[in-house]
Amino acid sequence: MCSISLRDQREDVVYAPIDFERAVTITDHVFIRVLLCLCFTSLISACSRPPELVGIENPEIDAVAQIGVKKQKIFIATTRKATNVTGVFYSGERAPEIGLASVDVTIPPTHEIGKLERPKKLPPDPNTEFSIVDPIVYSSDAAFVSAINRELNSRPPSQRTILFFVHGYNNTTTDSLLRLAQFVEDSEFDGVPVLMSWASAAKTTGYVYDLNSALVARQKLPEIAGILQKTNARSVDVVAHSMGSLLTMEGIVNSVQTGRARGITRVDNIMLASPDIDIDLFRSQMEIIPQSITERIFILTSEDDGALKTSRRVAGGIPRVGASDAQELEEEFGVLVIDLSEIENSDSGSHSKFTGSPEVVQLIGLGLNSASRFGTSAAPPIERILANSPIRVFD
Repeated sequence: MCSISLRDQREDVVYAPIDFERAVTITDHVFIRVLLCLCFTSLISACSRPPELVGIENPEIDAVAQIGVKKQKIFIATTRKATNVTGVFYSGERAPEIGLASVDVTIPPTHEIGKLERPKKLPPDPNTEFSIVDPIVYSSDAAFVSAINRELNSRPPSQRTILFFVHGYNNTTTDSLLRLAQFVEDSEFDGVPVLMSWASAAKTTGYVYDLNSALVARQKLPEIAGILQKTNARSVDVVAHSMGSLLTMEGIVNSVQTGRARGITRVDNIMLASPDIDIDLFRSQMEIIPQSITERIFILTSEDDGALKTSRRVAGGIPRVGASDAQELEEEFGVLVIDLSEIENSDSGSHSKFTGSPEVVQLIGLGLNSASRFGTSAAPPIERILANSPIRVFD
């Protein structure tokens, strides 16, 4: 049993068979290849995704009332279509207009830094697993801004900042919300998190669809930036992961070329984590973006990034920025580069070390919460982390 909670503040929300007979008539060599593909497809199909969680509450356990359970309110700006499918909230389909919403993500008292305790079945147990409750859809930009301002005003002035997170390829709304909540919790970021959720198909076979969805969404970034400009935030930090880095860079280029880049002046840091960007495309982007913006960019790389190795093969062998040599990136583009190649204690694998490694996520948190831009000063805690880890910084 589970209950679904949805608070809607917006009006009118509308939510090849295989021919085995032919296969045995082809050559043995081709048949073996076909058989292997079938086995691989069956294996992938058997490994189903974990359940969607948005608005699904455990009727026997009040998540917020549990001792030790923490809560992160996350705001959402999305180019996904809304859906009434249980737990999904926003689908993988593209919407013509931006959707604005928020949720509360609960973090269990048993949570360990660098891990994401996602439930494998429903309903979630908030004492041991993350949950996503109280989804709200906002009827207007003004209602969205007002809700963010309430969160900002509940903090001291020095903490009235926004973390704008852009997720990567193969993500559902649930995936990105959980990952952002875990990152905010583990990094101890003290501002207000806002998720940019674009229309990923959330399928390993949907790489091209996701790529095109990211390119479609880039036109909306200046509009979203304009909405955030209306808040009382002192500054904004951008964290973009994987293909989300491509969307972010293309959005910045679009803003520069159309003369709408003034809002970027409030951005302190632009962190590209494992950016899935063609190195030649990145070179052309950096030529367009002015130094006043590029000096705020820093990149997390890892030469052992398995996902980016696959992406490189799909892209015809062109290197991806996130798996390039860190020193060469720093020398050519003059950006701060943090090399995570030697980090092995990532619970989320080689492609998401920025959230899966305790020392990395804490390093980022210290940098984002500092009074200055990341990399412009090295506070003692940052120096201690760097001294006791294989993280290398090129600046």
